[in-house]
Amino acid sequence: MPRALLSVYDKTGLVEFAAKLVQLGWDLVASGGTERTLIGAGLPVTPVEQVTQVPEMLGGRVKTLHPAIHAGILARDRAEDLEDLKRQNFAPINMVVCNLYPFQETVTKAGITLQDAIEEIDIGGVTLLRAAAKNFFHVIVVSSPADYERIAEALATPEGAELALRRELAVRAFAHTRDYDTAIHSYLAQDVTVSLLNESLPQHLSLGIQRDDMLRYGENPHQIAAHYTRVAGAGPLGGTVLGGKQLSYNNILDLDAAWRAVGSYSTPTVVIVKHLTPCGVATAESITAAFPPALESDPVSAFGGVIAVNRPVDESFVAALGSLFVEAIAAPSFTPEATVILSEKRKNCRLLQVPALFDGTALEIRSVFHGFLVQSVDLGDPEGTNFKIVTKRQPTADEIEALRFNWKVVQHVKSNAIVLGIKNATVGVGGGLSSRVDSVKLAVTKAGSRSVGSVMASDAFFPFPDGVEAAAAAGVTAVIQPGGSIRDNDVIAVADAANMAMVFTGVRHFRH
Repeated sequence: MPRALLSVYDKTGLVEFAAKLVQLGWDLVASGGTERTLIGAGLPVTPVEQVTQVPEMLGGRVKTLHPAIHAGILARDRAEDLEDLKRQNFAPINMVVCNLYPFQETVTKAGITLQDAIEEIDIGGVTLLRAAAKNFFHVIVVSSPADYERIAEALATPEGAELALRRELAVRAFAHTRDYDTAIHSYLAQDVTVSLLNESLPQHLSLGIQRDDMLRYGENPHQIAAHYTRVAGAGPLGGTVLGGKQLSYNNILDLDAAWRAVGSYSTPTVVIVKHLTPCGVATAESITAAFPPALESDPVSAFGGVIAVNRPVDESFVAALGSLFVEAIAAPSFTPEATVILSEKRKNCRLLQVPALFDGTALEIRSVFHGFLVQSVDLGDPEGTNFKIVTKRQPTADEIEALRFNWKVVQHVKSNAIVLGIKNATVGVGGGLSSRVDSVKLAVTKAGSRSVGSVMASDAFFPFPDGVEAAAAAGVTAVIQPGGSIRDNDVIAVADAANMAMVFTGVRHFRH
């Protein structure tokens, strides 16, 4: 009679599957809560303690960790292995049905302590799965209730569970234990990883990600896509979708860009993003007051964009949106009244409630052909950065405010990045171009007449004076840039000739 060992946390479909095994002539061995469930269903079951001759220990921490269990699982169908079992009065185990404590789900709960998390680390179950998966030539390993029906159907055929199926199930089991161990490592290492960011990167990086949701498609309809997260149950950006259509691949990318940008400001701020680049950013006494100047920066590009704000969305902000078509809004919260209005009047607008502003503690990871690039997040100028005025004319107090505000914005624009702005608002953005002077010209075009009296921020130095010349011709009065070009003196001379003020930061903020 073949023997199956059952030890599961998730008991979905357990009784039905076990009943089918009994009908097919299998002997059942079970532990703990699994045993009690099967006995309660009236199924014949042998307790693990009867096989091991050792009771449960350490409050259930040790149940199946015994040679009677693992020798039975690891035994091959050869005379010497079977003789070893016989000498110890052990029997082969032909199937292992096991799933694990819900570690990923546990660590997402509010108020979870380190000790609570540690108690959810499954030891015996992982060992059972790995042993059975290793011996898949002779043992069927079942790690998911989703496989119960097809396994029962296979066992009911004359051929039984063929090698191809057993191998597939072994692959699933190893994936299950891999993801489980990765989640544990990721959780325990998170503080250690953060502490290393300013010094080095880990030799081995565990992502611990799991699929949150399949998306309709990727960047284009012919590409398949899904959203993955490190935290079980967390939505895009770790938030919750409150309304509107399902977020698309491009929506999530744009919302991420907007959320990163709005997290740079402590005052009420609105960021409008289109195709991964801010096209309008403004701050004011409220997000309602900040929206009009953010929109005015580039109302054409804002159509069909996404918006991020760092204050709760209320009815007044919704009213300020007017007739603008918005794909998605990210905010720390939405008032019930605002949610109702948006749901009724903008049914397709996605609402994403994100509990925490972007803090940059996670690593940035990008895929490349046959590899990955990993870096710490650019959170702005490092501590101790000093601004240096390099022109004859000093910037005015208003220009300094405008330079500081737009210097933060330019850090979130695709390189080559140029931002024209005033105090607390952008007026024109140019970026994502292969020539810096072309980015200047684009920003000037977007700003129109508002470029007169504005300031300019550049994410990297000007390799030639032409960019500053174009800005001066458009009426820009002050510039902030890293400096460091071999032609810095030529660039400064152009600024002096135009009576512009120029500030060097010594810090570059490329965003490719």
